Amino acid sequence: MTHNHLSQQTSPYLRQHKDNPVHWYAWGPEAFNAAQKENKPILLSVGYAACHWCHVMAHESFEDEAIAKLMNALFINIKVDREERPDVDYIYQNALQLLGEQGGWPLTMFLTPDRKPFWGGTYFPSTPKYGHPGFPQILRHIEETYRNDPERITGNVTALSDALKKIAQPRAGGELTISTLNEAAATLIGSVDGRNGGTLGAPKFPQPGFFRFLWNAYQRTAEDAYRSGVLITLDNICQGGIYDHLGGGFARYSTDEYWLAPHFEKMLYDNAQLIDLLCDVWKATQSRSPTHC
Repeated sequence: MTHNHLSQQTSPYLRQHKDNPVHWYAWGPEAFNAAQKENKPILLSVGYAACHWCHVMAHESFEDEAIAKLMNALFINIKVDREERPDVDYIYQNALQLLGEQGGWPLTMFLTPDRKPFWGGTYFPSTPKYGHPGFPQILRHIEETYRNDPERITGNVTALSDALKKIAQPRAGGELTISTLNEAAATLIGSVDGRNGGTLGAPKFPQPGFFRFLWNAYQRTAEDAYRSGVLITLDNICQGGIYDHLGGGFARYSTDEYWLAPHFEKMLYDNAQLIDLLCDVWKATQSRSPTHC
Protein backbone atom coordinates (compact mmCIF):
# COMPACT_ATOMS: atom_id res chain seq x y z
CA MET A 1 0.00 0.00 0.00
CA THR A 2 1.31 3.43 -0.92
CA HIS A 3 1.81 5.77 2.02
CA ASN A 4 3.98 8.53 3.40
CA HIS A 5 7.53 7.16 3.61
CA LEU A 6 9.18 9.86 5.75
CA SER A 7 8.62 8.53 9.27
CA GLN A 8 11.92 6.62 9.28
CA GLN A 9 14.02 9.51 8.00
CA THR A 10 16.65 11.10 10.25
CA SER A 11 16.23 14.64 8.86
CA PRO A 12 14.08 16.74 11.25
CA TYR A 13 12.76 18.65 8.24
CA LEU A 14 11.60 15.50 6.46
CA ARG A 15 10.05 14.21 9.65
CA GLN A 16 8.01 17.41 9.87
CA HIS A 17 6.20 16.10 6.80
CA LYS A 18 5.70 12.50 7.92
CA ASP A 19 2.02 13.07 8.75
CA ASN A 20 1.14 14.85 5.51
CA PRO A 21 -1.52 13.04 3.46
CA VAL A 22 0.94 13.31 0.56
CA HIS A 23 2.63 9.99 -0.19
CA TRP A 24 6.10 11.47 0.16
CA TYR A 25 9.23 9.52 -0.67
CA ALA A 26 12.74 10.50 0.36
CA TRP A 27 15.29 10.98 -2.44
CA GLY A 28 16.50 7.53 -3.35
CA PRO A 29 16.03 4.28 -5.31
CA GLU A 30 12.62 3.49 -3.83
CA ALA A 31 11.13 6.67 -5.27
CA PHE A 32 12.92 6.34 -8.61
CA ASN A 33 11.80 2.73 -9.04
CA ALA A 34 8.20 3.71 -8.27
CA ALA A 35 8.29 6.46 -10.88
CA GLN A 36 9.65 4.07 -13.51
CA LYS A 37 7.22 1.30 -12.61
CA GLU A 38 4.14 3.54 -12.59
CA ASN A 39 5.40 5.75 -15.45
CA LYS A 40 4.58 8.89 -13.50
CA PRO A 41 6.42 12.20 -13.51
CA ILE A 42 8.17 13.15 -10.29
CA LEU A 43 7.15 16.13 -8.18
CA LEU A 44 10.28 17.20 -6.30
CA SER A 45 9.87 19.56 -3.35
CA VAL A 46 13.06 20.93 -1.76
CA GLY A 47 13.00 22.99 1.41
CA TYR A 48 14.51 23.39 4.86
CA ALA A 49 13.31 23.79 8.43
CA ALA A 50 13.79 27.58 8.75
CA CYS A 51 12.15 28.42 5.40
CA HIS A 52 8.98 30.49 5.95
CA TRP A 53 7.39 29.91 2.55
CA CYS A 54 8.17 26.19 2.77
CA HIS A 55 5.93 26.06 5.84
CA VAL A 56 3.27 28.19 4.15
CA MET A 57 3.11 25.87 1.13
CA ALA A 58 3.12 22.81 3.41
CA HIS A 59 0.16 24.15 5.37
CA GLU A 60 -1.79 25.34 2.34
CA SER A 61 -1.17 22.39 0.03
CA PHE A 62 0.64 19.42 1.55
CA GLU A 63 -1.69 19.24 4.56
CA ASP A 64 -4.78 19.62 2.37
CA GLU A 65 -6.49 16.27 1.73
CA ALA A 66 -7.86 17.21 -1.70
CA ILE A 67 -4.56 18.59 -3.01
CA ALA A 68 -2.64 15.65 -1.56
CA LYS A 69 -5.03 13.24 -3.27
CA LEU A 70 -4.34 14.97 -6.58
CA MET A 71 -0.57 14.86 -6.00
CA ASN A 72 -0.72 11.16 -5.14
CA ALA A 73 -2.80 10.31 -8.19
CA LEU A 74 -0.68 12.18 -10.73
CA PHE A 75 2.91 12.12 -9.42
CA ILE A 76 5.57 10.34 -7.45
CA ASN A 77 6.25 12.91 -4.74
CA ILE A 78 9.77 13.36 -3.32
CA LYS A 79 10.69 15.59 -0.38
CA VAL A 80 14.31 16.77 0.00
CA ASP A 81 15.98 18.64 2.84
CA ARG A 82 18.39 21.05 1.14
CA GLU A 83 20.60 21.11 4.23
CA GLU A 84 20.93 17.33 4.02
CA ARG A 85 21.25 17.13 0.21
CA PRO A 86 22.72 20.40 -1.10
CA ASP A 87 23.96 18.47 -4.14
CA VAL A 88 20.40 17.69 -5.23
CA ASP A 89 19.27 21.24 -4.53
CA TYR A 90 22.19 22.66 -6.55
CA ILE A 91 21.29 20.72 -9.69
CA TYR A 92 17.62 21.63 -9.74
CA GLN A 93 18.13 25.25 -8.65
CA ASN A 94 20.34 25.61 -11.72
CA ALA A 95 17.65 23.99 -13.84
CA LEU A 96 15.03 26.40 -12.54
CA GLN A 97 17.21 29.42 -13.30
CA LEU A 98 17.83 28.09 -16.80
CA LEU A 99 14.06 28.18 -17.24
CA GLY A 100 14.23 31.92 -16.60
CA GLU A 101 12.84 31.75 -13.07
CA GLN A 102 14.37 33.19 -9.92
CA GLY A 103 15.56 30.42 -7.63
CA GLY A 104 14.59 29.97 -4.01
CA TRP A 105 12.70 27.78 -1.60
CA PRO A 106 10.53 25.92 -1.55
CA LEU A 107 11.87 24.61 -4.82
CA THR A 108 9.14 22.81 -6.77
CA MET A 109 10.44 20.89 -9.78
CA PHE A 110 8.77 18.44 -12.15
CA LEU A 111 10.96 15.62 -13.45
CA THR A 112 10.67 12.70 -15.80
CA PRO A 113 10.84 9.23 -14.16
CA ASP A 114 14.60 9.22 -14.85
CA ARG A 115 14.96 12.46 -12.82
CA LYS A 116 15.44 14.89 -15.71
CA PRO A 117 13.80 18.28 -15.07
CA PHE A 118 11.32 19.75 -17.53
CA TRP A 119 9.56 22.54 -15.58
CA GLY A 120 9.43 24.12 -12.14
CA GLY A 121 8.97 27.04 -9.81
CA THR A 122 9.20 27.90 -6.14
CA TYR A 123 6.18 28.66 -3.93
CA PHE A 124 2.77 28.06 -5.47
CA PRO A 125 -0.36 29.14 -3.57
CA SER A 126 -3.16 26.62 -3.09
CA THR A 127 -5.60 28.98 -4.84
CA PRO A 128 -4.92 31.56 -7.57
CA LYS A 129 -3.30 34.69 -6.06
CA TYR A 130 -0.13 36.81 -6.19
CA GLY A 131 -0.36 36.57 -9.97
CA HIS A 132 0.08 32.79 -9.89
CA PRO A 133 -2.38 30.02 -10.73
CA GLY A 134 -3.38 27.71 -7.90
CA PHE A 135 -1.27 24.63 -7.21
CA PRO A 136 -4.04 22.17 -8.21
CA GLN A 137 -4.38 23.85 -11.63
CA ILE A 138 -0.62 23.61 -12.10
CA LEU A 139 -0.59 19.93 -11.16
CA ARG A 140 -3.31 19.09 -13.66
CA HIS A 141 -1.70 21.14 -16.44
CA ILE A 142 1.75 19.61 -15.91
CA GLU A 143 0.42 16.05 -15.89
CA GLU A 144 -1.76 16.70 -18.96
CA THR A 145 1.22 18.13 -20.85
CA TYR A 146 3.38 15.19 -19.78
CA ARG A 147 0.79 12.72 -21.12
CA ASN A 148 -0.39 14.50 -24.25
CA ASP A 149 2.57 16.57 -25.45
CA PRO A 150 5.66 14.35 -25.08
CA GLU A 151 7.56 16.31 -27.73
CA ARG A 152 7.33 19.46 -25.65
CA ILE A 153 8.54 17.59 -22.56
CA THR A 154 11.40 16.03 -24.53
CA GLY A 155 12.37 19.43 -25.90
CA ASN A 156 12.53 20.95 -22.43
CA VAL A 157 14.46 17.98 -21.07
CA THR A 158 17.02 18.12 -23.88
CA ALA A 159 17.55 21.87 -23.62
CA LEU A 160 17.94 21.76 -19.83
CA SER A 161 20.19 18.70 -19.90
CA ASP A 162 22.51 20.29 -22.45
CA ALA A 163 22.67 23.54 -20.48
CA LEU A 164 23.33 21.72 -17.18
CA LYS A 165 26.16 19.77 -18.82
CA LYS A 166 27.76 23.03 -19.94
CA ILE A 167 27.50 24.42 -16.40
CA ALA A 168 29.19 21.29 -15.04
CA GLN A 169 32.15 21.59 -17.42
CA PRO A 170 35.09 23.50 -15.91
CA ARG A 171 36.03 26.49 -18.00
CA ALA A 172 39.13 28.59 -17.71
CA GLY A 173 38.37 32.23 -17.00
CA GLY A 174 40.28 35.24 -18.10
CA GLU A 175 42.76 37.03 -15.90
CA LEU A 176 41.09 38.83 -13.00
CA THR A 177 42.72 42.25 -12.88
CA ILE A 178 42.20 45.31 -10.70
CA SER A 179 40.91 47.06 -13.79
CA THR A 180 38.27 44.36 -14.27
CA LEU A 181 37.17 44.65 -10.64
CA ASN A 182 36.90 48.42 -10.91
CA GLU A 183 34.86 48.18 -14.10
CA ALA A 184 32.48 45.75 -12.40
CA ALA A 185 32.08 48.05 -9.40
CA ALA A 186 31.37 51.02 -11.67
CA THR A 187 28.57 49.03 -13.30
CA LEU A 188 27.11 47.56 -10.11
CA ILE A 189 26.88 50.85 -8.22
CA GLY A 190 24.06 51.81 -10.58
CA SER A 191 21.82 49.16 -9.01
CA VAL A 192 22.13 50.63 -5.49
CA ASP A 193 19.18 52.54 -4.01
CA GLY A 194 20.72 55.90 -3.14
CA ARG A 195 17.89 56.86 -0.77
CA ASN A 196 17.16 53.65 1.17
CA GLY A 197 20.26 51.59 0.55
CA GLY A 198 20.32 48.05 -0.72
CA THR A 199 19.55 47.35 -4.33
CA LEU A 200 16.66 49.05 -6.09
CA GLY A 201 13.12 47.84 -5.51
CA ALA A 202 11.59 45.27 -3.21
CA PRO A 203 12.06 42.85 -1.61
CA LYS A 204 15.43 43.96 -0.25
CA PHE A 205 18.10 41.50 0.84
CA PRO A 206 21.13 42.75 2.81
CA GLN A 207 23.51 41.09 0.31
CA PRO A 208 26.67 41.45 2.42
CA GLY A 209 28.84 39.91 -0.32
CA PHE A 210 27.68 42.50 -2.83
CA PHE A 211 28.33 45.41 -0.47
CA ARG A 212 31.65 43.90 0.63
CA PHE A 213 32.64 44.08 -3.05
CA LEU A 214 31.67 47.77 -3.21
CA TRP A 215 33.47 48.52 0.06
CA ASN A 216 36.62 46.91 -1.28
CA ALA A 217 36.21 49.03 -4.43
CA TYR A 218 36.02 52.16 -2.26
CA GLN A 219 39.18 51.17 -0.41
CA ARG A 220 41.00 50.71 -3.73
CA THR A 221 39.73 53.82 -5.51
CA ALA A 222 38.55 56.24 -2.77
CA GLU A 223 35.46 56.73 -4.96
CA ASP A 224 32.84 58.30 -2.70
CA ALA A 225 29.87 56.70 -4.51
CA TYR A 226 30.95 53.26 -3.32
CA ARG A 227 31.42 54.46 0.25
CA SER A 228 28.06 56.22 0.26
CA GLY A 229 26.24 53.18 -1.15
CA VAL A 230 27.61 50.91 1.56
CA LEU A 231 27.07 53.33 4.45
CA ILE A 232 23.50 54.23 3.50
CA THR A 233 22.72 50.53 3.23
CA LEU A 234 24.20 49.60 6.60
CA ASP A 235 22.64 52.58 8.33
CA ASN A 236 19.16 51.71 7.08
CA ILE A 237 19.59 48.03 7.84
CA CYS A 238 20.69 48.73 11.41
CA GLN A 239 17.99 51.32 12.13
CA GLY A 240 15.12 49.65 10.28
CA GLY A 241 12.82 46.74 10.89
CA ILE A 242 15.12 44.12 9.43
CA TYR A 243 17.20 44.40 12.60
CA ASP A 244 15.69 42.75 15.67
CA HIS A 245 16.07 45.58 18.18
CA LEU A 246 14.99 43.32 21.06
CA GLY A 247 16.50 39.93 20.32
CA GLY A 248 19.41 40.98 18.12
CA GLY A 249 20.33 39.70 14.70
CA PHE A 250 19.07 40.50 11.23
CA ALA A 251 16.12 38.99 9.39
CA ARG A 252 16.81 37.41 6.02
CA TYR A 253 15.23 40.25 4.05
CA SER A 254 12.72 43.08 4.05
CA THR A 255 9.48 42.67 2.12
CA ASP A 256 9.36 46.40 1.29
CA GLU A 257 11.91 48.83 -0.14
CA TYR A 258 12.33 50.77 3.12
CA TRP A 259 13.68 47.94 5.35
CA LEU A 260 10.60 48.30 7.58
CA ALA A 261 8.74 44.99 7.12
CA PRO A 262 11.08 42.08 7.81
CA HIS A 263 10.64 38.50 6.72
CA PHE A 264 10.85 36.76 10.08
CA GLU A 265 13.63 34.24 9.70
CA LYS A 266 17.27 34.72 10.62
CA MET A 267 20.00 32.89 8.72
CA LEU A 268 23.30 32.33 10.50
CA TYR A 269 25.36 32.74 7.34
CA ASP A 270 23.70 36.10 6.56
CA ASN A 271 24.34 37.40 10.06
CA ALA A 272 27.95 36.19 10.08
CA GLN A 273 28.73 38.03 6.84
CA LEU A 274 26.93 41.18 7.98
CA ILE A 275 28.88 41.26 11.26
CA ASP A 276 32.13 40.92 9.33
CA LEU A 277 31.22 43.79 7.00
CA LEU A 278 29.89 45.99 9.82
CA CYS A 279 33.13 45.54 11.77
CA ASP A 280 35.29 46.49 8.80
CA VAL A 281 33.21 49.59 8.08
CA TRP A 282 33.27 50.56 11.77
CA LYS A 283 37.08 50.38 11.75
CA ALA A 284 37.08 53.01 9.01
CA THR A 285 34.32 55.22 10.43
CA GLN A 286 34.44 54.65 14.21
CA SER A 287 30.74 55.37 14.20
CA ARG A 288 27.63 53.38 15.10
CA SER A 289 25.76 55.40 12.50
CA PRO A 290 28.16 55.32 9.54
CA THR A 291 26.30 57.66 7.20
CA HIS A 292 26.36 60.46 9.78
CA CYS A 293 30.10 60.47 10.33
